[in-house]
Amino acid sequence: MKRTLRLLRVIAPILAALILCACQSSPSRVEAKSVVKVDPQGWFDGEYDNHEQVWQARPVELPRLRFSLAPMAAAGWYAWHIQWNADTKLSVTWLLHLQQATDGSITLTPHRPLVANAETGKNFDPKQWIALDACTLQGSITGGQLVARADGAKCSTVAPGVGIEAALLPLSIEREGEWLRVRLYADQARGADARADARRVRWFKGWAAVNGAGANATTDSNDWHMNRDLRLDNEGGRTPLNWRDGKPSGYSLELERVTYREGNTPVLKLSVIEDSSARAVVYAWANPEATRIGLNLGWIQIGLELDNT
Repeated sequence: MKRTLRLLRVIAPILAALILCACQSSPSRVEAKSVVKVDPQGWFDGEYDNHEQVWQARPVELPRLRFSLAPMAAAGWYAWHIQWNADTKLSVTWLLHLQQATDGSITLTPHRPLVANAETGKNFDPKQWIALDACTLQGSITGGQLVARADGAKCSTVAPGVGIEAALLPLSIEREGEWLRVRLYADQARGADARADARRVRWFKGWAAVNGAGANATTDSNDWHMNRDLRLDNEGGRTPLNWRDGKPSGYSLELERVTYREGNTPVLKLSVIEDSSARAVVYAWANPEATRIGLNLGWIQIGLELDNT
């Protein structure tokens, strides 16, 4: 088994098979539908990342996925921006329309843009989007959990017309607590259970001070280079540390939530990375729910806290 799962190798056989499909249906424009009840909750907002899933899969390389979700002004409408990061990068924005019936059943209909830079904000124009009805997900909301799935065979009838971006169409969605679990169209090539297990991203802000003498700094050295207004997320977020003239110091900070197999202990981990070797020269741990984390090695000092803005 090859260690690297390349995007084009994942998607190419799927799209090739779809192009040969004799039966293709055309997506329809956004139309008003008979709705019993529109779900009042904002089920999809914030950022979600599968960093830990990728980290745990090593040495096998899984695609890194970031989902940026935002509710729109119109009730039941959500903008989904998906980034696929592997050897080849791909990104797409869909609109998902959520409708809920009185029995608790739901439908989630994805829409793709008809024009470049189709509006998803206050100037949203339905004429700029087309509904992919064949890829509609059906499911239910029970308590604090939303589960919905699409029929992959039906979705395959419109995927060729969508193009390579069809690889990032959601075929199943599970939303509960801090988790967003999504099976994408491209995941079919990786097996029946392949999906992205993405966790809600939390952002931290703070500062770091690096001594100009580096790790060899003595206690009487006052050559401190301050890095203020740092901001990085807890799902593999990384930011460089610079000298006061703006040039790179050769070190970066990385913040990540990981669970070590030894002891099965989840932690929030802050690391100082040596850029030239990509090696962590030092790190500190805190519990995953921590709102503050930092370290002091003498030559480098760091303080971060949860950004609630």
